[in-house]
Amino acid sequence: MSDDERVDLHLSRLRVEMGLAPQTLEAYASDLRAFRSYLEETSLSLSSVDEADIAAYLVSLSRRGLSARSQARHLAAIRGLFRSLVDERARPNDPTELLVNPSAFRKLPEALSQDEVLRLLSAPQGDAPRAIRDRAMLHLLYASGLRVSELVGLELMDLNLGEGFVSILGKGSKRRIVPFSFETGEAIERYLREVRPLWARPAERAVFLTSRRGPMTRQAFWKLIRNYAREAGIEKDVSPHRLRHSFATHLLRNGADLRVVQMLLGHSDIGTTQIYTHLSDDHLREVHERHHPRG
Repeated sequence: MSDDERVDLHLSRLRVEMGLAPQTLEAYASDLRAFRSYLEETSLSLSSVDEADIAAYLVSLSRRGLSARSQARHLAAIRGLFRSLVDERARPNDPTELLVNPSAFRKLPEALSQDEVLRLLSAPQGDAPRAIRDRAMLHLLYASGLRVSELVGLELMDLNLGEGFVSILGKGSKRRIVPFSFETGEAIERYLREVRPLWARPAERAVFLTSRRGPMTRQAFWKLIRNYAREAGIEKDVSPHRLRHSFATHLLRNGADLRVVQMLLGHSDIGTTQIYTHLSDDHLREVHERHHPRG
C-alpha cells in the first residue's frame, strides 16, 4: 500500500468511525497532504520518517509563520496518522510519541546575542592566573554548551586537545563527545600549561581549579560569570545555563541540524531540543546545514 493510500484510508476511518465534521476532516486532510509533500521533498516515507524528521517539519512550519496553535493542529493530525499505522502494524513505533506540543513550549530565557557573548568571552583581561583560567572556562562553556556541573566536573582524562573535543559524562551517566573550536583549545592549553601546575595537588584529576588548590565549584562559577557579565556591560541576568541556551540557539540560528544539537546538548529525546527551535524561528535558514558562530 502506498503512502497516499494509507493517508486516504486513515481519513476514511476518521470520517466513518470518529464521525468528524466535514470541516474538521478537511483540515486534517489538508495538514496531512502538506506533510506528505514535505516527505516527498525530503525523500522520506511514512515507514522511514523518525521523530527528528517530524520535529524538523514543525520547524519548517514555524519558519512559514504558522502560529503555535496551527503547528499543534498539524502535529495532532500527524500523531493520529501514526497511531493508526501502529495499530495496523504498518509501523513498529510512533515517531510522534516524544514530541512536545508546540502550544505547550515552556518559556526559556532570552539568549545572549553573539555580540554579548563576544563581550563576555573577552571580559577576563590580562595575564593573571585567574584571568587565564576564566577565559578557558568561559570559552569552553560556550563552545561546547556544557552544563555547569559538567564544566566543573571535567577531568584531565576527558580532554583531547589534539583532536579538539571533550568527553562528557552527562545526565543518566551517558557519555557524549563534544567538539570545541581552535581558539577554545588554545585558551585551555594555556591554562593547563601556565596556571594549573601552580594550583594542582598531586594526583588531582579536575581540570579547573582555584587558587585554594581545589576544584572550581558550581556556586563559585555562577558568581564568576555574573561578575564578568557586569564588567562587559550586559544587562541581562547571565548564568551558565543562559550561556548553554545561547549555544543551542546560535547553532540553530546558523542552520544546525536539530539532531546534531540534541547530541551536543546531551538530550535523551528530540522533544527537549525541539523547544529551542522556538527561540530561533526568525533566524533559521536551512535545518540540515551545520555551522557554529565560533567554530
